[in-house]
Amino acid sequence: MKQLLRPLFDRIVIKELEPERFRRSGLLVPAGSNEPPPQHGIVLAVGQGLDWWEHVGVRMPVAPGDHVVFPASAGAWIEVDEERLLVCRVGEILGVLEEVREPKATHVDADRDADADTGGPSRDD
Repeated sequence: MKQLLRPLFDRIVIKELEPERFRRSGLLVPAGSNEPPPQHGIVLAVGQGLDWWEHVGVRMPVAPGDHVVFPASAGAWIEVDEERLLVCRVGEILGVLEEVREPKATHVDADRDADADTGGPSRDD
């Protein structure tokens, strides 16, 4: 039977992401025992928060599916159904990785770029 770990209070469950084996230089780094533990993962489950949070309007800052970054010393690593999971307090999380999207060029931006190419807007003085 498959088990699901439900975190309590302000704890979250994170699944580790495999460390990147290829470096920018193209070098393949073999798996070894001297590697530091992973420091980023995907949130699988979140607790309901602490009792006093609701009274002051605090909500859980992460949700299942968020890609988070955490220090190597965060929480406790456990194994559930042969899967390695990190259980830690939400306060131990360093941040959430979000995708940055480049703004689309607008007609005004295209005009400004054209003006820069020609030395500025033409003036009839």
